[in-house]
Amino acid sequence: MADQSRTIHNGRDRRPRPGRRTSLAVAVGVIAAIMLTGCSGNEAPERTFDVAPYVNKGHVADCEAFKAQADAQAVLRAAPLDPNGLDRDGDGIACPNLPEPTDKKPVHRDFMTDLDGAPIIEPLTPGPT
Repeated sequence: MADQSRTIHNGRDRRPRPGRRTSLAVAVGVIAAIMLTGCSGNEAPERTFDVAPYVNKGHVADCEAFKAQADAQAVLRAAPLDPNGLDRDGDGIACPNLPEPTDKKPVHRDFMTDLDGAPIIEPLTPGPT
């Protein structure tokens, strides 16, 4: 009877070794988990602010009604026509003098404003030609 435990192979053995792929997958998973755990918590916690009391109700608040600039900016994003007058200079930044947290990404205001930054929502009538 021939000894079956020994086999002579010419060249490289291409058969997968038992457990080798599993251990590689486990190692990759552990490294990914460590990196994700190490990176989590570095970002600022997401703040939520309810803009519903300030939107579609006309002028109901001014800058003094907000505790943080980011809250006023959230209201301006929700109502870019700015009925509350939060962006007086028309630069897209609401109440820039309020304390942190801040949101200084300007709101795109796709309309004309008067000298005080208030929106002009009436259509312009052409003059006599």
